[in-house]
Amino acid sequence: MLHFAKFSLNDSRLPTSPLPSDSLAHALLLSASAVAAVFAGKNLPDALAAHAGEPAPTRASVQDLAYGALRRYGWGDAILAVLLSRPLPMPEVRALLLCAFYRLETRPEAAHTVVDQAVEAAGHLARGTFRGLVNGVLRNYLRQRGDLLNRLDGDEARYQHPTWWLERLWRTHPDAWQQIVDAGNHPPPMTLRVNQRRITRDAYLQRLGDAGIDATAQGEAGILLARPQSVDALPGFFDGLASVQDGGAQRAAELLAAQPGQRVLDACAAPGGKAAHMLELADIQLTALEVDARRAKRINENLSRLGLTAQVKVADCREVSKWWDGVPFDCILADVPCSASGVVSRHPDSKWLRRETDIAGFARVQRQILEALWPTLAPGGRLLYATCSVFSDENGRQLTFAETRLQAKKLAEEQWLPQGDHDGFYYALLQKAG
Repeated sequence: MLHFAKFSLNDSRLPTSPLPSDSLAHALLLSASAVAAVFAGKNLPDALAAHAGEPAPTRASVQDLAYGALRRYGWGDAILAVLLSRPLPMPEVRALLLCAFYRLETRPEAAHTVVDQAVEAAGHLARGTFRGLVNGVLRNYLRQRGDLLNRLDGDEARYQHPTWWLERLWRTHPDAWQQIVDAGNHPPPMTLRVNQRRITRDAYLQRLGDAGIDATAQGEAGILLARPQSVDALPGFFDGLASVQDGGAQRAAELLAAQPGQRVLDACAAPGGKAAHMLELADIQLTALEVDARRAKRINENLSRLGLTAQVKVADCREVSKWWDGVPFDCILADVPCSASGVVSRHPDSKWLRRETDIAGFARVQRQILEALWPTLAPGGRLLYATCSVFSDENGRQLTFAETRLQAKKLAEEQWLPQGDHDGFYYALLQKAG
């Protein structure tokens, strides 16, 4: 079974040499350091944050290489197993080869340049000790590519997901598992949510068109971009005209349908997209909770950009006595921590960092959150249970728990499977007896 071997990175080995910032070698070196950090257990966004000071084109290239290498990790790791006679002692070199494989597959016309730049990057690791190895492995790959691909065996190499993950998909979604896997192996769509307090969707579509950005309407307030864009390129983004939010995620506020004047809780609110959407739809009294102070700051930043107001508290929603004033909520959004199995196109590192035993841990926390929040809901009030998972342990089984243990009434249930124009989400709208 393929999983990341956990390495402890020595910061003194990380790349510091001055390569030209616009060179592929520089991007390969930085992406390799990010992927190696993931091998050591860090999530990819945090690993990439170490390079936030790079020029925008460099950041984009590093991100593409790192995400691409991790989406193809099962395939790339299987290739290395054939080409290497023994494990590499330095995780950064292994990561560099995986990033180079990705680049060779997506830019085959530039194969000579990719090999040359990967060798140049290797020259800045371990005093260049592995330059010859990197050169030899990549050239052997190019010479033997057809035969290597024919020799690859196993579902992990073929489908780019851990075996246990695939087995869960086969059991839970026997008719759709290939769609889910395929969506997870491709870059995700980029969707916007128009702030209809400030501009209509049609008017914003026109502004996108005037800026040369191809897009189409999606859902009630969404816009699906034909190609991802930097937020700097989006007209009026910093004036609060639109936000980046997946079309499936936008369904949360629509389903909960909080009404003007109602008292509403967003129990796991960061980074604030769903909270902001609820505030855009109605004048509500919103309390947003987030256990991580750093992520809670992002909620305030997003609300400020959109011209919206909520009470943001840093708290664990399960510790009710520390944050609740005793006044019941009319609506609660419980967007609970989960495996994120519906959004692996955005988080390709997660499927390899997760273990099957983690699912039971997530399910336990999810039940704790439901039990803690239910007493804070007013009689007749509605709670929307939400995950970005496709695993039944975190979805349908938790609905059964709510119906039997909490005596909740199911008003609606939706499973959004990931596909080309949206991520995967699960929603169960529950009502408390009045």
